[in-house]
Parts: sequence; C-alpha cells; structure tokens
Amino acid sequence: MNESDRQARRRWITFGEIVALAALIVSGFGVWIAWKSSSEDKATRVVEQRQPIPLALRGMPNNSGSEITILPVDPGHALQSATVTIKGAPPIDLGSDGKLRASDVQAALKDRPKEEKERTYSVPVRISAHYVEMGTDRRGGGSYVLRYRWEGGGLFGGRSLRLVGLSR
Repeated sequence: MNESDRQARRRWITFGEIVALAALIVSGFGVWIAWKSSSEDKATRVVEQRQPIPLALRGMPNNSGSEITILPVDPGHALQSATVTIKGAPPIDLGSDGKLRASDVQAALKDRPKEEKERTYSVPVRISAHYVEMGTDRRGGGSYVLRYRWEGGGLFGGRSLRLVGLSR
C-alpha cells in the first residue's frame, strides 16, 4: 500500500466517525425532548367519569290500588327517602321503599269537593327525594301528576280511594 492510500483510508475513517457522532447527538437530542415532554404531562385518568343523571321517578300501583310504589327510573339511583306534597295538605313522608298508601292520599284530599266514583281523577303533586348515585348523596324531585279514582259507597259502605298511576 502506498502512502496516498493510507491517507485516504484515514480520511474515510474520520468521516465515518463524524457521521456516527452526529447521529449520536441527534439521538440524544430526541431522547431529551421525549423525556422533557413526558415529565410535563399531567397524570392521565384511565377511568371514564360518568356525569350525574337527574332523578326521574315512576309509580307502579299494586293490583288493588291501595298503594303505589314510587321508584327511580335509573337503576343507578337508590332512593333513601321521599316526601309527597299535595297543595293544601301536609306532606306525606315515604320511606326508602317508596310506598305511598291510598289512605294517606285520601286523608290529604279530604277537603276537596265530593267527586264522582268510577271516574279517574288527577292531582298535581310535588315529590322531593333524597337518593344515592355513584356513592354520593343527592337531592332531587319534581312535579308529577297522581291519578286516582273513587270506589265503593252505596247504602252502608264508605267510599275509598284507589291509586291508578303517577306520571310527569
């Protein structure tokens, strides 16, 4: 090998080292940027948060109409207590079972004029409820319409109120 071939070979080795060094610097700079951006990020919440759902109630009368069970429509709501208010009457407190008795409604409606039997009537009511949703105590309620009818009467029997349904 002559002297000029050795110098050319040294030049190529030096040029290769420069390329490797430049690649190392660029890689290091990329790692630094990735580390800096990841340390600034806030912790990511993995669990999706559910938005609270407003309370909606429904009423299911029993077969005889002697009581109506008031329950939340959403199965994620657990009723703790409820109060039914009919205008001009004292509030009727319900327990966590949500059972409203026809006798309580009849007592609340005693000052109303006498109504015909075998016809369905309705009265506006206000329901205030205390319930649990996603482990949090909440309050809600709204205005509803309670439907009822009168049965019985006759010569010796008294009239009795029968609950038909509850709607918005």
